[in-house]
Amino acid sequence: MQIDEAQLKKYILESGLVSKTDFALAVELADVKKQKLGNILLSQGKISETDLKRMEAFVLGIPFISLTNHKVDFSVLSLIPEPIARNYNIVAYTKTDQGLEVAMLDVEDLPVIDFIKKRSGLKILPRLTDTSSIKSVLVQYRQSLKAEFQNIIQKESSTFKSTYGEGDKVAEKSESELKDLAEDLPVIKIVDSLIFHAILQNASDIHIEPGEKELTVRYRIDGLLHDAMVLDKNAGAGITARIKVLANLKLDEKRLPQDGRFKKDQDGEKISFRVSTLPTFFGEKTVMRILKENTHGYTLETLGFHGEGLERIHASLKQKTGMVLATGPTGSGKTTTLYTMLDILNKPEVNISTVEDPIEYQMPRVNQTQVKPEIGLSFANGLRSLLRQDPDIVMVGEIRDRETAGLAVNASLTGHLVLSTIHTNSAAGAIPRLIDMGVEPFLITATVKTIIAQRLVRRLTPNKEKYFLSDAEIKNLAKIVDLDRVLAFLKTENIVGAKDTWEKIAFYKAVRISEFEDGYAGRVGMHEALKMTGSIKEMIISGKSQDEIEMQAKKEGMMTMLEDGVFQAVLGVTSLEEVFRVVSE
Repeated sequence: MQIDEAQLKKYILESGLVSKTDFALAVELADVKKQKLGNILLSQGKISETDLKRMEAFVLGIPFISLTNHKVDFSVLSLIPEPIARNYNIVAYTKTDQGLEVAMLDVEDLPVIDFIKKRSGLKILPRLTDTSSIKSVLVQYRQSLKAEFQNIIQKESSTFKSTYGEGDKVAEKSESELKDLAEDLPVIKIVDSLIFHAILQNASDIHIEPGEKELTVRYRIDGLLHDAMVLDKNAGAGITARIKVLANLKLDEKRLPQDGRFKKDQDGEKISFRVSTLPTFFGEKTVMRILKENTHGYTLETLGFHGEGLERIHASLKQKTGMVLATGPTGSGKTTTLYTMLDILNKPEVNISTVEDPIEYQMPRVNQTQVKPEIGLSFANGLRSLLRQDPDIVMVGEIRDRETAGLAVNASLTGHLVLSTIHTNSAAGAIPRLIDMGVEPFLITATVKTIIAQRLVRRLTPNKEKYFLSDAEIKNLAKIVDLDRVLAFLKTENIVGAKDTWEKIAFYKAVRISEFEDGYAGRVGMHEALKMTGSIKEMIISGKSQDEIEMQAKKEGMMTMLEDGVFQAVLGVTSLEEVFRVVSE
């Protein structure tokens, strides 16, 4: 089902929606750029998307459907999984005896039509629609699932209470009784619903927290915790027991913390869960970290790297030996950065081995080892063993003790490129941290090539609002960050004009919409990349402070995280408020 471009051009011209002059110029530009005429007219604002889609539908001989403010029955809506609907701009809206009517932006996308046909077992009837219709229906996924989720949870919680009684009685049960409880249908439904809803919202963690009178469930989405549900306290022990069974933990151990993991398939996506239980005053708190194993396709640019920092990383990855370190607090995207670098390095002629806890993403042609401290397989022991396997490149999930640090340094000295993470607040802060772990300063200068520090900030949605800073706001901002340096970086990378001043540079604010309640969706990194230059090596050997090293790195062209945050705010990727929220944490 392809659009006849010649016929479409004829209908556009005859419609009178575009002047003959504008039409002729657009045709000429489309030929030069080898793009479709409709896309050129859209980008120039000469025609609305709805009008264009109506004409395309007429040429194709299929109906155009508008779904703005149209309520779709959830049983029909759910025939297409929400991730597929969002990624491919296709939604199901009506089911009849003739088949399933689906609204699409691109009816030429035959693979996705075939996928839905196989999944639903129904004849697919494609209909053309516009972006506002797709967005209107996508909002209904979240609303419908939330309502269904609450109904399941409330229903199953009451069933659980009537069957098993009050929470104290449940907590006193033996291991065999708890195992039976964990396999009971109401408990399984509650846990499955909690997990399904968390994945749907792209949550990174699920927190299940017992209180005096209730059980609170919270999801961490884009780095912030949000209340998802408040349950009857009686359901707590059953939910914990179910999660312990899934993660192969001891059911009757409630006095000591436990760690475990399990895997799950959802809509063809492999997802791992890292489970941690912790005794608290009112019962065991459970946290599940959600790790999507087949996440891939990142580049350093999509992670937020740019300019001089990006060039420094690429230069260090061309080295055959040495260390590249990623630093930052827990949840700052360090591991994702390392995996992205591994993806660049992953070529047939090299042998790559890793020691991780946990293995967050599975990579082809990479030998990944999971740390298991309970049987003596620590980072240090794992690293010591894999060095006997003739690797060219080694990734150590985290340098957290003297022994691992020493082995990583020795590995980089003996002909290996070592990638690892370390917990510090800045790039320069990694140097005193390594010294504190017992690494000699001369060994740091001999091995470390680049240190990357990072934080994650939330991305603004396309509905953001543009604004300009007042003179007073510029003065206040200048007290926090060196605006002259940031402006120089912006001009070097051609983001702003050579003569632009801060008064003429736009920033952006979050705009709340029904689909994204806080005006943000997803996250991106702000970084600093410290290069181990000759002058910085001399400062480390002579015992200079972290602040002095950072000052020298700035003189040599390093953009600090805060400066990079302001840079990203000018790009419209995030807001100044979000940058300062993250940096001040």
